[in-house]
Amino acid sequence: MDKETFIVKLKSRRIRIETEEGIVKAIVLKPMAYDRKVPGILWIHGGGYMTGMAAMVHVTEGRSLAKRYGAVVVSPEYRLAKKAPYPAALNDCFAALRYMYDNSEELGIDRSRIIIGGESAGGGLTAALCMYARDKSEIKVFMQIPLYPMLDCFDTPSSSDNHGLFWDTRRNHWGWSHYLGPLYGKPDIPQYASPSRETDYSNLPPAYTFITDGEAFYDETMTYIKNLNDAGIPSHVDVFHGNFHAFDFLFWTRNAKEARRRLYDYYGRMMSESR
Repeated sequence: MDKETFIVKLKSRRIRIETEEGIVKAIVLKPMAYDRKVPGILWIHGGGYMTGMAAMVHVTEGRSLAKRYGAVVVSPEYRLAKKAPYPAALNDCFAALRYMYDNSEELGIDRSRIIIGGESAGGGLTAALCMYARDKSEIKVFMQIPLYPMLDCFDTPSSSDNHGLFWDTRRNHWGWSHYLGPLYGKPDIPQYASPSRETDYSNLPPAYTFITDGEAFYDETMTYIKNLNDAGIPSHVDVFHGNFHAFDFLFWTRNAKEARRRLYDYYGRMMSESR
């Protein structure tokens, strides 16, 4: 990526968000200087619900968007499924979203342009959190960016016998079994736990994502975007050929560069249209 495109300098700090369930640690990235309110991006890290940390935000598309366009990014250190299954991660992410909303003046966030995004399990939590926020009718989300999201706790054609790089069928069962805990394998899974269980896609925010056609989450991603569009929610997925999960982290490859360019184009267009 051309260095000149990164025009906004960011500063980072760690915060502690108090909740009824304890403390949620988070990282906040803010522009060094700005004279107007900017979008707020809640960026949720990936890791199959089992691994990962808030500090991953420093190498994600969330940070790249903030550096290119100017935004405040909050990355929560949500509880991992090894120690705390669903709904712990969702509750922690909602607490971070609530923090952004309640402290928008201090943070310099434009409440009308709150965005939720993340990759892999963070993409799944993105979709779940958008549904949760809509149903609670407390915080309106402007846009969602669930990159190659982990949405479906049941096998799909692309996840049932997948041997892709970095994430496959075995890892998928491992992640979902720990995240769902006693719910795993039961027919009635809440949509906030596995967003693919949702039947009402109305009033959700527009979505953008990208994915490769050979990875485990391909079918559930395509179905999610189709369901949003069928409900009248403008949404788009860009598909690249390959079987690399989280392929954008291979930032030097042609697919990663093109995926990032398309994400920037979509995001920039949404920001321009919202002014």
